[in-house]
Amino acid sequence: MRRKLAAGNWKMNGTGEALTALEAIAGAHPAATVDLLICPPATLLYRAAQAVSGSRVRIGGQDCHAANAGAHTGDISASMLADAGASAVILGHSERRADHGETDAQVCDKARAALDAGLIAIICIGETLAQREAGQTLDVVCAQLAGSVPDGIDGSRVVIAYEPVWAIGTGLVPTLEQIAEVHDTLRQQLIGRFGSETAEAIRLLYGGSVKPGNAAEIFAVSNVDGALVGGASLSAADFSPIVTALEQAAG
Repeated sequence: MRRKLAAGNWKMNGTGEALTALEAIAGAHPAATVDLLICPPATLLYRAAQAVSGSRVRIGGQDCHAANAGAHTGDISASMLADAGASAVILGHSERRADHGETDAQVCDKARAALDAGLIAIICIGETLAQREAGQTLDVVCAQLAGSVPDGIDGSRVVIAYEPVWAIGTGLVPTLEQIAEVHDTLRQQLIGRFGSETAEAIRLLYGGSVKPGNAAEIFAVSNVDGALVGGASLSAADFSPIVTALEQAAG
């Protein structure tokens, strides 16, 4: 049985003052029945891990380099994230793919490094509006899935986040039928590649304007094992109802 996951991506937001919001999230769910993960900016990783120590909240990074060490100014390795207190890392987010030109192959290399460092790899995939309107959604996400996920994985340590690019931060959300079509297709692709046992252990998250008002209906969709939440994860007032909706969906 896959354990549901509510993950928050703070992106390039938050200084030390934001730790109070993190503590509020942890305090709101002292006995959470789903996994909770917040991914703050790298400058807050260590302090965030200390702030939620002993709680149900875990801390993750937003990116890592494929190499473990070396002459890569400004980059952070997976082992450094782990050393700072992270248990997971987001990889291949559409903003990284668009702003930094990250390819599927590069994301795959980063995922392999993350897994080698003992982190959970949260691998993001998703189509643009133009690709959606051209009827290319399934082709795009299946190609990204195939190219971004390493071989020989432990399914319990890999998470796939489907984030339609056109829905991130826009308030637009695919229909429940569209979400189900993508998530069901991803599950079948994973089964075909890795076999049922590994594929059924991989959690599939939906991301893209998840809010308290739409979380419950999204979590009722088949093969949706949680959410990767952006802006709504920056405050307990917005993130906590999403966590509660996921707990209710998990039964």
